[in-house]
Amino acid sequence: MAVFSTALAEGPLRIATFNVDATPPLGSPCAYMPAERILDPLSARGIVILSDEAPIVLCAVDWIGIGNAAHDAWREALADAAGTDIHHVSVHVLHQHDAPTCDLSAEALLAEQGLGGKMFDMTFARRTIDSVAAAIREAVSAPVEISHIGLGQAEVEKVASNRRILGPDGKVQYVRFSSCTNPDAVAAPEGVIDPNVKLIAFYDGDRPVASLTYYATHPQSYYREGDVSADFVGMARAIRESDVPEVTHVHFNGASGNVAAGKYNDGSHENRPVLAGRLAEGMRKAWDNIRKTPVTAEDVAWEVLPVAIPPRDTLMEDELRALLEDKEANEGERVRAARDLSFLTRANGGQKIELSCLSLGDARVLHMPGELFIEYQLAAQAMQPEQFVCMAAYGDYGPGYIGTSISYGQGGYETSRVSRTAPEVEGVLTEGIAELLGVKGSLKDAPATQVPSLIK
Repeated sequence: MAVFSTALAEGPLRIATFNVDATPPLGSPCAYMPAERILDPLSARGIVILSDEAPIVLCAVDWIGIGNAAHDAWREALADAAGTDIHHVSVHVLHQHDAPTCDLSAEALLAEQGLGGKMFDMTFARRTIDSVAAAIREAVSAPVEISHIGLGQAEVEKVASNRRILGPDGKVQYVRFSSCTNPDAVAAPEGVIDPNVKLIAFYDGDRPVASLTYYATHPQSYYREGDVSADFVGMARAIRESDVPEVTHVHFNGASGNVAAGKYNDGSHENRPVLAGRLAEGMRKAWDNIRKTPVTAEDVAWEVLPVAIPPRDTLMEDELRALLEDKEANEGERVRAARDLSFLTRANGGQKIELSCLSLGDARVLHMPGELFIEYQLAAQAMQPEQFVCMAAYGDYGPGYIGTSISYGQGGYETSRVSRTAPEVEGVLTEGIAELLGVKGSLKDAPATQVPSLIK
C-alpha cells in the first residue's frame, strides 16, 4: 500500500502559482553542446496546492533531465520553500534537447576524475533551484482560493508518432526519431500513441487562474545547433499564454519515451512553428471542451508509493568505474559511465523512486520517473476508464528509458542501447500504477487497439 497518503481537510482549496527563468548562460553545457545562442527562454513553473494539510508542489522544468541526487535536491528545496515535505513535491522536465541536464550524483563522480562541469553548470543549477524556491515562498504568501476545476481534452493532429516501427519478425525495423526523412518510416502508420492532450484548469469563480496540460511526445523539432530553446512544446505553451494571458500555463510531458514527431517532422527549422501550432490548437480545443465542477479541499488527495526500479544486468559497476577512470577514453563515454553508475549504485543501495497520484475530483494525475513508454499511460487510462487520468513522466531522470517487458527483446535504440532498467520494470511500475489508482491491472489490461505490441 502507499506509504504516504494525504486526504486534504474540509474547507476551501487554494493554489499558488510560480514561473521562474531557467535559461542557462551562454557557454554553459547543455545536453549535447555548449549554449551559443538563446532562441527563446526556458522556465521552471508550476503550482502549489494548499489547504490545512501538507502543501503539494507540482513543478515542470524546460530541461532535458533532472536525475538522481539532483532530483532529490530540487524536491528538498521546493518542499522547504512551500512548508511541506519532500514526499509532497513532484518535479518533472519537459525533455527539450536544446536545454541543460542536471545530475548531482554523476557530477560528483566526474569531479573526482577532473571532469567537473563537463555535464552541466553547477553554479547555474544551484541558482535556478534557489530562484524557484524563492518564487514559491513568495507565491504561497498570497494564494488564490479555488472554487471550481475544469477538465478538458482534445485530439492533437499530426504531431505524435511511435518511434519504434516493427518488421514482420516482430523486431524493430526502423527507429523513427524526432525528425525523419526515411520515406518508408515516414509512410508507416502513427503506431501506438495517445493522441489527446488533457487539461486541468483552476478557477476562482468565473476567473481562470491556472491551466495544467499533459501531452505525450518527445518535444524537439531540431537540435544540436548550439541554440537554447523550449522547442515546439514551449512555443505552443507561449501561444496559449498569448491567447489567455491571465492564466498561468504549466505543461507536462507524458509517457513519451517511444513517441516523437518523426512521421510529421523532417527536421527543418520551418516545421517547428507548424508543430507548435498543431499542439496549441489541441490545447485550445481542450480548453474549449472544459467541463467545470465545484471543488473544495475535501476533493483532493495525494498518495505516494516508493518502488525499487530494477537496474539492467548489462550495467556492471566495475566496468563502469574502469571506463570513468580511463583518461584515454572518450569524454562523452566517461560522462555516460558516470550517469549509468549514479543510477546503478543508488538502485543497488536500496534507493527507491517515488510514484505519486494526485486525486482532484474526477481527475487522477500520475507522476512517474524516466523516459516511460506510452503503453504505461494507455494502460493507466484503461485501468480507470471512468476517470480523467493524466500522466506526467520525466520525473527522476536517473533510470533513463523505461520500456515494456516485450520491448527489451525487440531491439531498437531505446531498450537495446540506452535503457538502464531491466525488463522486470514493467511489473513494478504497472503494479504501482494500479495501486495508486485503487485497481488491479497490468499493461495487458489495456485494449488491444491501444497496446497491440503487448497482445500476442
